[in-house]
Amino acid sequence: MSSQDRTSGRAKALRFAGVAAVGALALAGCTPEAKRGWLPLDDPDTTNHTRSLMELWNHSWIASLVIGLITWGLALWCIVAYRRRKGDTGYPRQLSYSMPLEIFYTAVPLVLIITFFTFSNRTQQAVDKPVASDLVVNVYGKQWSWDFNYDFQGKQNYMQGVQVHEPGKVVDESKIPTLYLPVDTPVQFDLNSRDVNHSFWIPEFLQKLDMIPGKTNHIYLTPQREGSYHGKCAELCGEYHSEMLFNVEVVSVDEFKAQMAKLPEGEVGSDANRLGVEPTEDVTHKPAPAKEGE
Repeated sequence: MSSQDRTSGRAKALRFAGVAAVGALALAGCTPEAKRGWLPLDDPDTTNHTRSLMELWNHSWIASLVIGLITWGLALWCIVAYRRRKGDTGYPRQLSYSMPLEIFYTAVPLVLIITFFTFSNRTQQAVDKPVASDLVVNVYGKQWSWDFNYDFQGKQNYMQGVQVHEPGKVVDESKIPTLYLPVDTPVQFDLNSRDVNHSFWIPEFLQKLDMIPGKTNHIYLTPQREGSYHGKCAELCGEYHSEMLFNVEVVSVDEFKAQMAKLPEGEVGSDANRLGVEPTEDVTHKPAPAKEGE
C-alpha cells in the first residue's frame, strides 16, 4: 500500500470519527431533560439553595470535562507518537524511572481531589445549616403515600395521604397528596418513616434526603418561586414505589394560610407507624434561634 493510500485511509477514519462524535452529542441533547442533566441552568432560584447547587454541579462537570479532554489527548498522542512503525523490530526502548514525573502524577490528582472536596463541602455546609423558621413540616413516608404535619406559627394542621393505586389503571395525579409551601418563607422539613426506608425528593429543588425508621432527618430551604412542582420517593420501598408521588404547590402566604384552614387541626404522629417505630430527634439538627437583627 502506498503512502498516499495510507494517508487517504487515515483521513477517512478521522472524518468518520468526527461525524460519529457530533452525532452522539446531538442525540444526547435531544430532550430538555437531557439538556438539564448536562448543565442545568434554568430556574436557578427555585429555592435559596438551587443556584449554589447548580453552580457546584456545572463547575465540577466543566472541570472534569477539561481534565478528561487533556487526559484523552495525551493518551492519543502517546499512541500515535510511539506507535510501532514499519521496519521496527524487537521491543521498544524502555524509559527509566522518573522521580519528577512520579511526583507530578501524585501531586496533580491530590490537588484536584482537595479542590473538589473543598467546594463540595462548602456548599454542603451552607445547604445543611439549620435556620430558624415559623414553618416546620413533619413529613412521614409510608407504603406508599405521604403524611404532612404542618406547624406554622404555633398552629398545627395535617394532611393524611392514602395509596392511590388502582389495579390496571394509570395513577390519577390529581388524587395524590399535595404539599403546600409559602413563598419566601424558610421551611424546616422533619423527615420520618412509618415502615421502611423512603426518600423525600422534589427534583426542582435539587435536594433529597432518606427517611429512615427510627431516625429524624432534616432539610432546610426557602421556596423563592410560586408554582406547581412534583415530588416522589427516591428509595426503592416496595411493590408500588413508582406510584409514591406527591404534588407541591408554592403559593403566597395568604393562600397558604387559606389552605391550612381547610385542613384538620392537630397531627398524625408516630402512633400511626405501621411497625411501631418511634422517630428519634437529633438535637444537633435543631434550628438555632434567630439572632436580633436577622
